[in-house]
Amino acid sequence: MARFIPTAQRAFVSAASKTLTNGSQSRTASAYSLLQVHPYAASQTHKSPFIANIIRILSNEIEYQHDYAPPHQPATSFNSFTVQDRPGEKWMTMRGKYGEYEEIKIEATMFDGCVFVPKPGEDSTGENVVLHISLLVDISKGQGYPDMEFLCSAWPDHLEIQKVYLLNRDKTIINPYMGRDLRRKENRKLQRTLGDYLEERGVNNELCVFLHEYMMNKDRIELIQWLGNVKSIVQK
Repeated sequence: MARFIPTAQRAFVSAASKTLTNGSQSRTASAYSLLQVHPYAASQTHKSPFIANIIRILSNEIEYQHDYAPPHQPATSFNSFTVQDRPGEKWMTMRGKYGEYEEIKIEATMFDGCVFVPKPGEDSTGENVVLHISLLVDISKGQGYPDMEFLCSAWPDHLEIQKVYLLNRDKTIINPYMGRDLRRKENRKLQRTLGDYLEERGVNNELCVFLHEYMMNKDRIELIQWLGNVKSIVQK
């Protein structure tokens, strides 16, 4: 996935977008067990005032994040796809089948960009933030056929195909020509045709809505876990 999707650069909207990963500490508990809030305790009074203040701030932030928008157990399926979370990582994986032979694998990043659009209404001022998710869709037809890999943008309400690659079974690109940029105006008809191809396989606007809801929840889970890890290190 790293071949085509840059590392997620989070330059927008919330503190969660600046605290994505766990580091090297393993996660041995379930998603729910990671969300337990431990209020600042009197036992911390033996710490220096500086350390005690850091711990208090982290405890308050964990409690705020948990109360403001409590995370829930991540979904394990969507329509015909199974969903595999990657705790502590910046993406998730989905797998499904189409027909008897086709296998579909989807890898989606956490939010990795945004655009600003005018607020609706003639009298409205300001802008809304529209978050972006990068998506890789691999479609394999089995031995004897190259794989197709679609690089897509998942917006909150629609899917946009950027590129289509032909890959060998070892996932190397068959030839150096990378195809057209399907976002250009002159390629819109081809994008619609390929969009219909993905639509038939369940990769569609409805999936985009699911992914944005899923990543909102994952972002909160990862943030609370990260805050808890920082707190644990400071407490030692």
